[in-house]
This record gives sequence, C-alpha cells and structure tokens, in this order.
Amino acid sequence: MERIMQLEFHLDARAVPRTERPGGRTARTGAAVLEAARTEFAESGYAGTTVERIALRAGVAKTTVYRRWGGLEGIVVDLLDALGTVEVPAPDTGDVGTDLRELAREIFVLYKDPVLCAMIEVMATAAVHTASARESLTAFFANRARSTATVVERAVERGQFPAGTDPAEVIRLLTAPFYYRLFLTGEPIDRSVADRAAATAVAAARAEVLVTGAAAAVV
Repeated sequence: MERIMQLEFHLDARAVPRTERPGGRTARTGAAVLEAARTEFAESGYAGTTVERIALRAGVAKTTVYRRWGGLEGIVVDLLDALGTVEVPAPDTGDVGTDLRELAREIFVLYKDPVLCAMIEVMATAAVHTASARESLTAFFANRARSTATVVERAVERGQFPAGTDPAEVIRLLTAPFYYRLFLTGEPIDRSVADRAAATAVAAARAEVLVTGAAAAVV
C-alpha cells in the first residue's frame, strides 16, 4: 500500500492540463514543468518558488510557463488535479475497525514522506490566496473522501455502523488529527496517532453522532 500511495505523487505525461491535447512535445513539456514544480515546491515551499526557477529546472522558457499556466496558482491547480486522478484502494477485511485502522496507517505512511507532505502544504497555502486553488483543493479532498467512503458504506450494510451514518463525516473525523498536527501545531505524527484517529472515528459512528439527514431525525 505504501507504494500505491507514493504513485499518487508521480507526475507523467497524463498530468498535463486538460485543455491541451496529450502526446508529443506539448505533453512532454507539461510533464517536465509539473515535475519541476513539484521538486521546487518540495525544496523551497510556496513562498520560495518562482516561475523562473521552475522553468529553469524544466528546461523551458519562462514565457512558455506563463502562457500555459498564468503563474504559480495555475501550476498548483494542475498538480492537484493530477494527484486527484489516482484511486486509493479502500481496505476490506470484513471488520470496519480493522479497515479504518489500516486506512489511517496508510495516511500515516503518506505523510511520513517530507516531499509529499510539502506538496499538500503548498497546495493548502495556495488555496488561501486564490479561488481556483481553493476549488481544486476542495475537490481533491472530496474525491479522496468518496474513494475511501466505501469502507463506511460496507460497515453500514453489514450492520457494523448505524443506518444513516455519513461516510464523509467518518473519513473527515479519521483524517482531521493528521492535518491538525501537520499544518497547525507542527506536532509529530506516528502510528499511535493513526490508531487513535481510527478508534475515535469508530466510536463516534457507533454512538450515532455521525448519523445525518432523515436518519438523524428518526434517531
């Protein structure tokens, strides 16, 4: 699973902006610029990265980058879109507690990598400044929630969670401790953080506090 997570952040010719036709020099240029941007952001952060440095690393003219992306924000949006195309398989052991613990540990593995962590931090920083980056970041996390929500949906079908449990809320509760520590307090994360996050999500769901909509009204 660690290898699968790392593949999310590998950028290739498929990561070129969707407004461009794939293949040929256009695809190669797009992939080179996005890979260069990924490296620059990881090394220097959002504040320390410039279009000029990205262009130099990618071996293209800065005018090419400006013409195609408009600036750093456009590059960040494409990076997010590229990362959002890879599905993350959801664990299916038959027990929701085990599934959510495995999922939380996969997230822990993801954020052990300082390069990958830096990428998310850069994107979150960009989202504060531009609406397009905010929309892409929101879509990215919504897609991640949907792709892993099957763990919760299966649990409801098996009777392990109450009917009406909101899968997205369970996933948000599971992931919140990671983002709080990484991007707000700077506290370290380890496997115990992952296990506590999973246990908390399971307890909250079973206590019916994550039941929403009409089902919540009945409860």
